Amino acid sequence: MIVNALDGKPLPVYGDGRQIRDWLYVEDHARALYLVATKGSISETYNIGGHNEMANIDVVKTICSLLEEFAPPAPRHSCGSRNLVSYHDLITFVKDRPGHDLRYAIDANKIEQELGWKPEETFDSGIRKTVEWYLNNEAWWSRVLDGSYSRERLGAEGK
Repeated sequence: MIVNALDGKPLPVYGDGRQIRDWLYVEDHARALYLVATKGSISETYNIGGHNEMANIDVVKTICSLLEEFAPPAPRHSCGSRNLVSYHDLITFVKDRPGHDLRYAIDANKIEQELGWKPEETFDSGIRKTVEWYLNNEAWWSRVLDGSYSRERLGAEGK
C-alpha cells in the first residue's frame, strides 16, 4: 500500500474494507520469535499477537494520512484523469474474494503469561515507524520492485 501510494497507483481494498485483522509491528514480531526460540518450551505453541485489531480500511486510511504528513503527494502523480490531491483519492474498493474471513483474531495470552512478552509498539507507533522506514529506504525497496535486488547480504561485513 505504501509503495503503491507513493507511485500514485490504486490502493485496492477488498469489499468495504471492514475485515478485521490484528496488526503487529515487525520488530515486535521478531522479538517474540527470538524469545520463543530461546526461552520457550520445546514442542509448545505460542500465538504472537499485537492486541491491535483494526479494520483494513482504517489501516489504509492511516497510511494515507501518514504519507500526507511526511510526503505530500507530488504533482507528477495522477489518479485517473486528475492530479492527485490526497493519497486517500487512491483508495479503490474491489470485489471481495469468495470465503474471505471477516475477522482474524488470536489469543496471545500464553506468550505473555509464560514468557513475559507483549508488544512494545502500539498500532499507531508501529505504522508510523513502518511508513517512515519505507520513505527512508526507497533505494532498497525500489530494487526489490524492479528485480535488481538479488538477495545479496545488506549488513556490515562480518556481522
